[in-house]
Amino acid sequence: MAQKGIHPVYKTSVITCACGNRVETFSTRGDFMVDICSNCHPFYTGKQKFVDAAGRIERFQKKYAKSTAGKAAAADKAAAEAAAAAAGEAAAPDAAAATP
Repeated sequence: MAQKGIHPVYKTSVITCACGNRVETFSTRGDFMVDICSNCHPFYTGKQKFVDAAGRIERFQKKYAKSTAGKAAAADKAAAEAAAAAAGEAAAPDAAAATP
């Protein structure tokens, strides 16, 4: 299996959090401390706060709602012009045939 001299030595270690939580595991570095763990991290404890600084989300949505609405209006206008042009071309040969 493992060759001598090339693999690290895994030894029992204890990871200690600043909140006091202790986790026993294996590591090559031994015992050490961490600042935050899954017991005290806001994401895992459900105490996470969402901060909307000065309505940035609303400003973003408002800004890009205008540009997408403008593009949609321009596309509708182009489609209407194309339909009018197609109707005009279809009407032009009939008008020429009707005129003696």
